[in-house]
This record gives sequence, structure tokens and C-alpha cells, in this order.
Amino acid sequence: MNAGVWFGAAVFFAFGAEPAATSRPMRDLIGTANFPYYSEAIGQIVATRFFHLYSTCSVLALAYLMAEWLYFGKYPPRRWLGFVFALVLFGLARGYWMQPALKKLHELSHGRAVPIEQREAAARGFRSWGLVAKSIDLVLATSLAVYLWRVGNPSDPMRFVSANKFRS
Repeated sequence: MNAGVWFGAAVFFAFGAEPAATSRPMRDLIGTANFPYYSEAIGQIVATRFFHLYSTCSVLALAYLMAEWLYFGKYPPRRWLGFVFALVLFGLARGYWMQPALKKLHELSHGRAVPIEQREAAARGFRSWGLVAKSIDLVLATSLAVYLWRVGNPSDPMRFVSANKFRS
């Protein structure tokens, strides 16, 4: 269930919520004078909420792997363990390193007291980091689809203890 929620949230964020914040209907709603500043600010608020959910699902996925190892004796293959850790690290880097940098660049690019050269440089930086962030979002959504498939179709059977081992 955690993998489904995690994947669904990533797909909704990457293809629904984030593009909606900078869409034409949003521009029509808040007006062309306020559009670039407020629409990106709304997108960043949504992104912050998403990455809190992403972090929660990451912790639950790691707890699930640990519980599977402790209770069932199934040590996950190294490639899948590395895959889950990579998902966690990329998500944390996107949410807690890249998102604050984007917020700072957004504020600099729309600040009134900031010199025009610095505003233009911040706007260019915001656009390029925004493309990198969207690329990471797409990679995360695709990777979470693979993780969801892996959780839904386990390759190794459960290890059950036979009744003959408990004979006295």
C-alpha cells in the first residue's frame, strides 16, 4: 500500500499539481501581473507538502524492508536495497536541498530591492534548476513505478520453517 501511495503521489505531483501551478488557467485566475511570482510560490508550497509525504513514504519503505528482514528472514538483494536507498536519497536531495535553492532563486528573481542584473541571473538560474528539478521528478516517478512493480511481484519466495524442525 505504501508503494502505491508513494507512486501515486509522485505521478500526481509530476504530472498534475506542479504543472497546474504554472498553467494558463492559473495565469487567468491570478492575472498576468501577478502570475509569475504567485504561481511559482503556489507550486513551491505544493512541492514542500509533497516532499513531506515523500519523506514519510521513504521511511515506511525502509521500515518495511527492515521488518521483512527481521520477521521473515528475507534479506533484500543488494540491488533492490540500493535502489530503495537511491530513491530515498534522490527524493531527500530534491526536497530538502534543491527546493530551498529554488525558493531562494525565486525570491531573488522577483525582489524589488535586488539589482536588475542579479534578478536576471536569478531568473536564469531558477529556470535551469527548475528544468533539472522536473527531470528529477520524472526519474523519481519512473523509478517508483519500478519499485511498485517489485513490491507487487516479489521474486523470491517466503522462507517458512518446516514443522519437522520443532520435533523433540
